[in-house]
Amino acid sequence: MQSPHIKVQRGFTLIEVLIAFIILSFGLLGAVALQAKAKQASFDSMQRAAAVALGNDIIQRIRANDTIDMIKDYGGVIQSSANSNTYSSCFGAICSSSDIAKLDITQWKRAIRASENTGTLDDATICINPTSVADTGGKGFNIEVIISWQGRQEFKANTVTGKVTCGDEANNKRRLVVLTSYIYVRS
Repeated sequence: MQSPHIKVQRGFTLIEVLIAFIILSFGLLGAVALQAKAKQASFDSMQRAAAVALGNDIIQRIRANDTIDMIKDYGGVIQSSANSNTYSSCFGAICSSSDIAKLDITQWKRAIRASENTGTLDDATICINPTSVADTGGKGFNIEVIISWQGRQEFKANTVTGKVTCGDEANNKRRLVVLTSYIYVRS
């Protein structure tokens, strides 16, 4: 026989377990969302690192081929999706600085495409803006290299970034990196 003062409680531990399970489920969902955000940030970081490496590559190519004609040879807009037929007139032949510039641009387009195969810079555009520095007698140039590409998630550009004109400015997934350098022409 049971004492009249003791009440039998049934299902109380089951309710505690259900509440604990719900709290644990929300915690796990939060951890999964945090992991997904970290993966997106890691991918964005990989894209930026590839853009900086490719931008530095083209700057070093310009620096190696430093002629007065580099403004017309390298300046302008280059699309990674544009046709990049092999420009091989420099292999085993004497090349002008213009030929070297064409080869550099062709190889740079290939490097962008190789990066696209691994999932980095999609629909990349490079804008090279060389400007002559006045007090160097036409031998000093400021080079601005802008690399623009398509990111995966939406991105709201600030006013400074929104003013940069390279690539698809209307695209709200556009990412860009701007590198500047100074080149003094030796020849």
